[in-house]
Amino acid sequence: MNPSKLIKKKRDGHELNVEEIQLFVDALQNGAMADYQVTSLLMAIFFQGLTFQETVALTSSMAKSGVQYDLSSIQGPKIDKHSTGGVGDKVSLILAPLAAACGLKVPMMSGRGLGHTGGTLDKLQAIPGFEILLSREKFDHVLANVGCVMIGQDEKIAPADKKLYSLRDVTGTVECIPLITSSILSKKIAEGTEGLVMDIKVGNGALMHTKKNARALGQMIVKVSKKLGLPCQAVITNMDQPLGYAVGNAVEVLECVEVMQGKRPFIEVPNNLTSSDLREVTVHLCAQMLILGKKVRTINEGRKMAQNALASGEVWKRFLLLVEAQGGSASTFDHPEKLLTGTTKHVIRSKKTGYLNAIQSEEMGYLLVEMGGGRKKVTDTIDPAVGFLLHRKLGSRVKTGDPLATLFVRNSADSAQFERLFLNTLEIHSARKPVPKLIQETLT
Repeated sequence: MNPSKLIKKKRDGHELNVEEIQLFVDALQNGAMADYQVTSLLMAIFFQGLTFQETVALTSSMAKSGVQYDLSSIQGPKIDKHSTGGVGDKVSLILAPLAAACGLKVPMMSGRGLGHTGGTLDKLQAIPGFEILLSREKFDHVLANVGCVMIGQDEKIAPADKKLYSLRDVTGTVECIPLITSSILSKKIAEGTEGLVMDIKVGNGALMHTKKNARALGQMIVKVSKKLGLPCQAVITNMDQPLGYAVGNAVEVLECVEVMQGKRPFIEVPNNLTSSDLREVTVHLCAQMLILGKKVRTINEGRKMAQNALASGEVWKRFLLLVEAQGGSASTFDHPEKLLTGTTKHVIRSKKTGYLNAIQSEEMGYLLVEMGGGRKKVTDTIDPAVGFLLHRKLGSRVKTGDPLATLFVRNSADSAQFERLFLNTLEIHSARKPVPKLIQETLT
């Protein structure tokens, strides 16, 4: 294969055939294309797109680029969920044990942060000792006995996607529907799941900023899934503000613990701010998973089952079992605030009075990257303890001097800079604007 010919063909808007796409995937694995050539092709795809057939071919080739799990020996419906990513999106940490408590088996393969969006694996690794790379035998054991397992890609699972994923993160090619579709589905097909619920985020903090683009992505994922034999539903949810009130890896883990325990023992936030939006999205997605797994027939039945499971305490027990099974220690959560050890608190207060009408969530995500909680390049190491807590959400009434957020910073000398960046993400006006609907649409 001549990489430059492939790049030029896509640059000029021509369709790549199945053989060319397979050659590209092979070249990713054997090093026949240099990183600069791969990123050139990624940029050409970003601007020219891929057809439906190209997307199917790329997804299939990447899924087959490594091992494919057969989970038929494990009893129960194997249903997974995946999010296109957002700011403060920590749903998976609650949803996996929740769905397991409702009788599903959840083989969840997650990713790291992409661009301004947070990654489930980065949040999990804020828990000391938590192992995200498991042997096949350990994967099966945890899934069968806990009911859920949460892992990252190793070198054997969709390795072509692993290479593309890391390059997209640092080359400005994240927000591309065919590349998002093939990346997500190649991993899900390889992990052996029998059904998939997609959480398609839309808004200024999502990869898809408009409802039109979010719907296009959801439809593409559902169509490609169907073509490749994987039942799928997509739910479009709003990301015009962070989900929940915590942004940062360790603080998001703490917020999830509070939702699963049904109380707030760790973090002080004024005005009794709750995680109601986080809980609502999690329960709704679980209900969709239960429908795919044929545990319930309707959304209302699924929601009731999920709510009962949360209230029973079973979800928290499952989460602790998961942590222990994957190398962590349940004793971490005897004093979970220690996950923030080494940071300094800095409270940001409002400079004006009015209503919080807009949050530039994407910029808020990049603020976390600046603080050390995300990556600017592939080799960057994340600081799990840095982050911030929101004290106000969209539509809130704010007075001059009211606290807007608490930052957890590693170096207090940086606080003034981070405060300035944070305040630049907010718009406070005298008249209140309507808050966008949280759960917007379901695509089947």
